[in-house]
Amino acid sequence: MKKFSEMTKEELIAEKEKLDLEYAKKQDLKLSLNMARGKPSPDQLDIAMDMLDVLHQAADYKSEDGTDCRNYGILDGIPEARRLMAQVIGVREDRIIVCGNSSLNIMFDTFSRAYTHGFVGNTPWSKLPQVKFLCPAPGYDRHFAISEHFGIDMITVPMTPDGPDMDIVKEYVENDPQVKGIWCVPKYSNPQGIVYSAETVRKFAALNPAAPDFRIFWDNAYAMHHLYEEIEIPDIMSECVKAGHPDMVFEYCSTSKMSFPGAGIAAVASSRRNIEDIKKQMAVQTIGYNKLNQLMHVRYFKDIEGVKAHMRRQADIIRPKFEAVLEILDRELGELNIGEWTRPRGGYFISFDAMEGCAKKICAMCKEAGVVLTGAGSTYPYHFDPKDSNIRIAPTFPSLEEMKQATEIFALCVKRASVMKLLGEF
Repeated sequence: MKKFSEMTKEELIAEKEKLDLEYAKKQDLKLSLNMARGKPSPDQLDIAMDMLDVLHQAADYKSEDGTDCRNYGILDGIPEARRLMAQVIGVREDRIIVCGNSSLNIMFDTFSRAYTHGFVGNTPWSKLPQVKFLCPAPGYDRHFAISEHFGIDMITVPMTPDGPDMDIVKEYVENDPQVKGIWCVPKYSNPQGIVYSAETVRKFAALNPAAPDFRIFWDNAYAMHHLYEEIEIPDIMSECVKAGHPDMVFEYCSTSKMSFPGAGIAAVASSRRNIEDIKKQMAVQTIGYNKLNQLMHVRYFKDIEGVKAHMRRQADIIRPKFEAVLEILDRELGELNIGEWTRPRGGYFISFDAMEGCAKKICAMCKEAGVVLTGAGSTYPYHFDPKDSNIRIAPTFPSLEEMKQATEIFALCVKRASVMKLLGEF
């Protein structure tokens, strides 16, 4: 098909009339399809249901150190849970704390501690005139929401195929003491699916921050979420130790998209100094997290090989949905030069870049045709995408047939919005 940019005005008008008719037919279907958030599908949740049979009335409820998991105690998680989660992200088990079900909650708590008490004796952020945070974008909207909640000034850093633009990161971190941290999703980033290169990881570790309490928030949410081959990157904590900056990173992970999002286990890893600082404040916050849930997860997965086997089953469910989305985008939009999209090898999202100024219009059209997307702009700090072009596609939750249907409507809306843009209608 002829590229829209090469069409005459008359050809564009004719194309729009055809697209308008097709769009009206889709509206008449009164669909209700949701690909707004990266939620596991019921099929993914179903394959973990036998985990609930691991603990029963006759079960032994003691952890390997003899702790009765039904009772109070053990602030940083039972030993076998620390070992399992350390294996998931490749760190030492004495450098990790296993908490409740949500890594996002741990990140929020980390921000809260920095804001009220500061990191390891440094000035609390609340007592500083200004605090800045680097936000690689497109990025994870909930990271940005935490920063905004605490009144932190967010600075957008562009993403490259190897991760954040490290020249810009270095310039800010090493010259501005008000820059206190950066958000990172190092493997299968949200939403682009980018895997940080080994060089990028080592450049992070080699940073010499102007602020002594600068921290890298390393959200390794998709460490095990391969769609195809396993992809590994250098361990940021080990690299920071080699570079002489052992305290510079907090690393987060969870089983939220491995077992049950509402009832998984989550963890934070860091240096001994940071871990002890966290535990001092946690001791005021809680007497201990859900050790029965930790025990249940360990007895179900057993070890890292058990996790990998389970995640291969997850990939078999998810992969056809990603491939269906990409096939439809290629077929419907591939030759029109009105959009670009990523081809992730893992994670939960596909990132789509429409013609500049079209993302909000596309999302609104999709909604009117019964397809809900993550709001345009959500992948940028303050919900402001300067080009109004990026849209996050979440293929996991709908069924395969629903995903195909939703993607066809999405592609139709992209075409319709692009024609309208070229005709100057918005």
